[in-house]
Amino acid sequence: MSNLSESHGKKSDEIGGTNLIARGDTPASALKRRQELKDKLSQTTQPHRARISQYLNNGEESGYNNTKRRRNYRQDDANPRSMDKLNEHQQRALMKRKRFADRTVKSDINRKETQRLEAAIAAADAEIVLHTEDSGFIEVENEMEKTYKLSQNQLKPHLDEQTVKHIYDLKLDQYSPYGMNYDDSGRCGLLFGKNGGHIALMDMHTASLKTEIHLNEKVRDATFLHNTTMFAVAQKKHAFIYDDAGVEIHRMSEHQDIFQMQFLPHHWLLATIGRTGYLKYHDTSTGDLVSTHRTKMGACDVMVQNKHNAVIHCGHMNGAVSLWSPASSEYLVKMLCHKGAPIHSLAVDKSGRYMVTGGADSQVKIWDLRMYKETHSYYTQGGAPTSLDISQKGVLGIGHGSNTTFWGPDAIRYKVKDPYMSHRLGGKGPVETLRFRPFEDVCGIGHSKGLSSIVIPGSGEPNLDSMEYNLNPFQDTKQRREAEVRSLMDKLSPSMISLDPDIIGTVEEGDVHTRHERQKQLEAEANEKKLAEGEVKVKEKKRMRGRNKIKKKLARKKKNVIDDNVLKLREARDVEKAERAKESNPEQANETKVDQPSALKRFFK
Repeated sequence: MSNLSESHGKKSDEIGGTNLIARGDTPASALKRRQELKDKLSQTTQPHRARISQYLNNGEESGYNNTKRRRNYRQDDANPRSMDKLNEHQQRALMKRKRFADRTVKSDINRKETQRLEAAIAAADAEIVLHTEDSGFIEVENEMEKTYKLSQNQLKPHLDEQTVKHIYDLKLDQYSPYGMNYDDSGRCGLLFGKNGGHIALMDMHTASLKTEIHLNEKVRDATFLHNTTMFAVAQKKHAFIYDDAGVEIHRMSEHQDIFQMQFLPHHWLLATIGRTGYLKYHDTSTGDLVSTHRTKMGACDVMVQNKHNAVIHCGHMNGAVSLWSPASSEYLVKMLCHKGAPIHSLAVDKSGRYMVTGGADSQVKIWDLRMYKETHSYYTQGGAPTSLDISQKGVLGIGHGSNTTFWGPDAIRYKVKDPYMSHRLGGKGPVETLRFRPFEDVCGIGHSKGLSSIVIPGSGEPNLDSMEYNLNPFQDTKQRREAEVRSLMDKLSPSMISLDPDIIGTVEEGDVHTRHERQKQLEAEANEKKLAEGEVKVKEKKRMRGRNKIKKKLARKKKNVIDDNVLKLREARDVEKAERAKESNPEQANETKVDQPSALKRFFK
């Protein structure tokens, strides 16, 4: 533990310092205390400063972005200090505040800033003490050994008894293929047979069956809602909500022919998309349909959420990926990820910086969402990647054909040569669903013969934050009810979903119209620069009949090309034009003849 959170030398009174607790710090002492902490913080190591900055400003990068955003807002107005837009009363009040500063507000701000810094330092010190567990990856003794050649049977002797229980196969070929999903705590698993409507709710700690229902119709997807007491099922015609006893609670008639479902826990929104290509957001707390967006790209069966900013990523049949928010009727970003190949699978890491796409061309591409550019790619053998998932520690799982390949955390940041682990299903493919279990080194694989559970060392987060909503796998009924109420009271508005989640809580200092004009001007300058560099091709205008032929198009393209032949042709045309002008004006030609010397008149006719 660092010495930043030690006592700062206050003298306690006769009753044990209770008067200091009651009164609190004075503005001068709070300011002095904050300055002392900043001086000590500048002398600590870089990792410790980064850890404190993560709690104080949500990371150093976030603090830099907030400063940059405020600077851009100030540049939006031509004169930020101008008071022309204020009325007389507002101007008088502003000048009064400038002349006489509010000492009470200033002292409160000093106290709050000091408390924020002390809380960030205390949280960083507590992290060192509480986070004692480390995720353990498999390490080799020499370069000749390869971790991806290690099978589950060879791994069993090196695991403890509790971990070995997570390696098993469930033969369920009657209603196959099977898909599966875990809840946020990793305690329960939801299995669904797609061809028979078999739904099973399991306790993954004890591997026991809690609920089992048969719907006798096709099921395309199923997901948990705010906790394990309710889950939504996308059936043949509509979406339905069931409780943990298998009783139907509600039929969502607005959602028809659903292919994929995603639940946003902090907003209590259920997002669905299906055959019609309409992305719909449904508020499960009020039962209202929040928004409906037409993607205009046909049916969509690939969808995943970015847990960093709650933006929905949809993969389409034309190889494009679009990013959506309920606050915008148009897509936020559209990326052509696989040219000429449909998107089969998507995954986004928990930091929200990297997106992984799998296409029908057997390519797995890594995209940097900060620049919307491809960093590198991998090729899958044995089939196209049908399912992708990224664990809490950054392990990338790929299901392709009858194989599953797992790449280490470094494989997302840069290209590596060999994968971390692999597992063959042995005739049970193709892989339908691949999901990592939260807070466990376990991966569940749904396929055409049922379900397989394997162990991937180092994939799960070893430290559990039980204060987070519904992340405690050992919570009782009272804790679950309390977490449900707190989550409902802290529910976020759908309008707060944006690409940059740090923009919430900041102050817009510029004028909205001026900022839009400045944004358009910047876009126009960027387009002109691209046109000058030749990066953007100007689309030719459609012309009248007879001028759209290939010959005419090529002639128009060569119109501005200048070479020696073109120069000679232009000179010849100028001479011919001058001769025609002389023939058409004989008087001017005679004047030219008269002006010539008499000795040369015999050369003129």
